[in-house]
Amino acid sequence: MPEPLLAVRALDAFYGDFQALFGVSLEVASGQAVAVIGANSAGKSTLLRSIAGAMRSRRNAILFDGAPTGDLPAYAVAARGIALVPEGRGLFPSLTVEENLLIGGQLRRPGPWTLKRIYDLFPALAERRTAPSTALSGGQQQMVAIGRALMANPKLLLCDEISLGLAPIVVREIYARLPSILAEGLSLIIVEQDIVQALKAVQQVYCLQEGRVALAGPAATLTREAISAAYFGVR
Repeated sequence: MPEPLLAVRALDAFYGDFQALFGVSLEVASGQAVAVIGANSAGKSTLLRSIAGAMRSRRNAILFDGAPTGDLPAYAVAARGIALVPEGRGLFPSLTVEENLLIGGQLRRPGPWTLKRIYDLFPALAERRTAPSTALSGGQQQMVAIGRALMANPKLLLCDEISLGLAPIVVREIYARLPSILAEGLSLIIVEQDIVQALKAVQQVYCLQEGRVALAGPAATLTREAISAAYFGVR
């Protein structure tokens, strides 16, 4: 078996004295899409923040592309090829759509994603390229956040709650773009509360419950009953 692109090994995470993750382990293969699901405060965002370097951890707790990254700062992790679409989007309100996108390309990593490719993926952004990001709808802002991350030409894209606060039709539109993104050879981790959408888009699922992995397996084989039991901590 080939080595996974990402391997998280017994990851613990803390906010001061509060422990948010307890020995979490997961793997993501090259080109694979993975969903991390769970209730509020299950540790999903903490997991992504740890992978992205926004929270430091034990050096060997996270291996990316064969190298330990657990103790690296976020800018060094980004340079290795991990990009995060944060919960809440994190756009720069004083900048235009295009300026927000260009910030994502500052690392100048080689790869297929350019402004033109982003505008081809999200045509609505091309029409609003000179508009301030605050003038966009929630769905368009999410497209900018995804486009900005893609402009870094990552090997692994982390998407935190991409459907949060969006109308169902907009969620379907964004999810419809994921196959085009994965076709470029990226790997993907989606943190999502819309379980139905997530299961359609990924091959592997991890369910967190109170900071621990309560369930893991292929999306195609997990039953609704097993997911519900893990999600709500029912034994």
